[in-house]
Amino acid sequence: MSRDPQQKGTFSFVSLGCPKNLVDSERMLGLLAQDGYALVPDSKTADLVIINTCGFIDAARQESLGVINEMLDRKRAGRIKGVIVAGCLAERQREMLLEAVPEVDQIVGVFGREEIAKVADRIMGDLHEQRTVFRPAPVQAQDDRARLRITPKHLAYLKVSEGCDRLCTFCAIPYMRGKHVTKPIEKVVEEARELAADGVRELNLVAQDMTYYGLDLYGRPRLADLLKELEQVDGIDWVRVLYNYPNYFTDELYESLATCSKVLPYLDMPLQHINDRMLKVMNRRHSQAETRSIISRLRSTIPNLVLRTTFIVGFPGETEAEFEELLDYVKEARFERLGVFPYSLEPDTPAARLPGHLSDEVKAERRDRIMEAQQGIAFAFNEGLVGKSLDILIDGPAPDADGGDLWIGRSYADAPDVDGLVYVAGTNLDPGDLVRCSILAADGYDLVARPEATSTPRKRRGRPKPRKKPGSSPFTILNG
Repeated sequence: MSRDPQQKGTFSFVSLGCPKNLVDSERMLGLLAQDGYALVPDSKTADLVIINTCGFIDAARQESLGVINEMLDRKRAGRIKGVIVAGCLAERQREMLLEAVPEVDQIVGVFGREEIAKVADRIMGDLHEQRTVFRPAPVQAQDDRARLRITPKHLAYLKVSEGCDRLCTFCAIPYMRGKHVTKPIEKVVEEARELAADGVRELNLVAQDMTYYGLDLYGRPRLADLLKELEQVDGIDWVRVLYNYPNYFTDELYESLATCSKVLPYLDMPLQHINDRMLKVMNRRHSQAETRSIISRLRSTIPNLVLRTTFIVGFPGETEAEFEELLDYVKEARFERLGVFPYSLEPDTPAARLPGHLSDEVKAERRDRIMEAQQGIAFAFNEGLVGKSLDILIDGPAPDADGGDLWIGRSYADAPDVDGLVYVAGTNLDPGDLVRCSILAADGYDLVARPEATSTPRKRRGRPKPRKKPGSSPFTILNG
């Protein structure tokens, strides 16, 4: 097959990890496409494979290494010319990678992403003298515009800051992502307008520490001001605020969350624990009393609020009584959405040096007890939605639907990839439609709905793409 003379080469892409990493992947995809590289759906037909790795916990690192070795096997078989490893694992364990997978052609750190096209050029030109690209964390937030988006056309992640100034004892993110750097409000709004012009209806705001937004740049938290500005962006219907650390909830922020019509009554707030001693050992910098106060005010201020949180069980030294305190709090607080993670030992974090590490069996048993309690809470919340009317954002046809009359969507209570789904029985729908539906039934974590007779689907900007199964894409995406 002859190649376009303007085309430098072909590549495939594997994106691993969180939505913040996904934004970096989309930026690299855009840079490669602008520079003359063509994306292909199968690594078997690509010159290059780029793997944007996750290095957060051991399971993520092992997944990343598994993908790297799979692609190296294809390289050994002569199917591909080069393998590029980028992202958080590259940033965190560059020396390990050089030793463990020496056949990798190029290793690119988190802040080397802007040079991805030059890295590809070196492989295509058989220039192997320089194998790594690492740059210091920037003092200004990187520009995330001109992305080639992996997400469905109607939704996008928008990164409002980079890095983190928190030094939680279990977390290595500051070592990989650097200090907190706020993206200026006008830059975030400019990017939001670009995304809206590209057909985005739902903005999912992401950061390592959302409520800290603005403090480093403006001298005070300014998430409230940012939300008010995003409220004015034409074409955006939903703004979802993720990764809110339980600090810096100002009067202005409560007001913006409650009154901005496009800001969904959905808040993600990773709490990690409720026991004061555990919070102190984790260096979380907030107390149980402060947590309770924030959640109480959020509940009383924002009608129909859905709260998502995450907890860590089995942290070094966690006693049975401290765990029971957390379990009782989960039952009391009744979070609509909740995830639990057994503590993962990270060798280069302060928690690794703490006494009292627990067995995997104890950690798994505690995780299961929390999730058993939470399941009933989540199911009861869904049952309470039956008979109500909700706006549903259509993501695409259901995978096994015959005739295209069953669709998958999400309500305001469902963030992409982490929460439940709404199955909508209806005709003349397209991905990206926002349609008023009656909730007919609850099915565990999911809902069943039908468009209301008087409801006309609100179409997103631009012509819908041909119908396809949700998630089908010429990219590989594995979210952590």
